[in-house]
Amino acid sequence: MHPDPDNPPLRWRVNRALPVLKLTGAVLFVALGAAFADGDPVRLGIASLAALGLLGWAVRDLVAPVRLAADAGGITVPRGFAGRRHIPWTEVEQISVDSRPRLGLRTETLEIDTGASIHLLSQYDLGVPPTDVAAALQTARPTRPTGRPGDPSH
Repeated sequence: MHPDPDNPPLRWRVNRALPVLKLTGAVLFVALGAAFADGDPVRLGIASLAALGLLGWAVRDLVAPVRLAADAGGITVPRGFAGRRHIPWTEVEQISVDSRPRLGLRTETLEIDTGASIHLLSQYDLGVPPTDVAAALQTARPTRPTGRPGDPSH
């Protein structure tokens, strides 16, 4: 598919500050682990594992910062650690936002349902509220015919 200059692709990415915070946290875990391990290999090991987890999470944000993209042909979502999967609009059954209270706060998750899989993206993945992304995707999505294939009304 060729890019359409009149309708550039939409992209949502991880906020640029998040990988920096994760890398800072990894450095802090190593520094504090070394300072407070007091020769205990278990404490140092736990701090190192936490640092490695944050480091891996930050690397993913740096290698694959765009978590969702949409164009005239469909949407592109993450696959695995840093891969991507393009889904044609015809396979997208529903786009919705799930809102739930958690720990005294309201969290929203964008849900993209293809029937075969559900793709969940948070505000941390998108950099903006999921309700804004859902509205933009509904606008970008080509209108679907009301009849089913094979119906005389189609």
